[in-house]
Amino acid sequence: MGSMAHGNIAVDFEDRLLSHLQIVIVQRFRRNESLLMSWLDAVSVGDGRSSLWLTPAMPVYFKFAGSRVPVIDEQWLQRLMESARSSTGLVVTAPGGELARAMGSVRLS
Repeated sequence: MGSMAHGNIAVDFEDRLLSHLQIVIVQRFRRNESLLMSWLDAVSVGDGRSSLWLTPAMPVYFKFAGSRVPVIDEQWLQRLMESARSSTGLVVTAPGGELARAMGSVRLS
């Protein structure tokens, strides 16, 4: 399980999912574009939904638990890219298209 931190929020995701999110987010930031990212919360933090406004003006940090880079699923990546370009923003989904759940989230001080 890896994590992504942006501003004072850190969210934990499975490493393979996080690798795909990293590509999508970095591509948007390279074009100096902000985006909304939404996901299902971990059951441990309330089982709801969360959204985070991501902006290239603020650093984003990706920390992976494993040392190996996961194989990138091009179809999954394309679906995530299309989602990030939509008016609803990047909705975090699993490879099959179902909503993906964070493993946990923590507000940093």
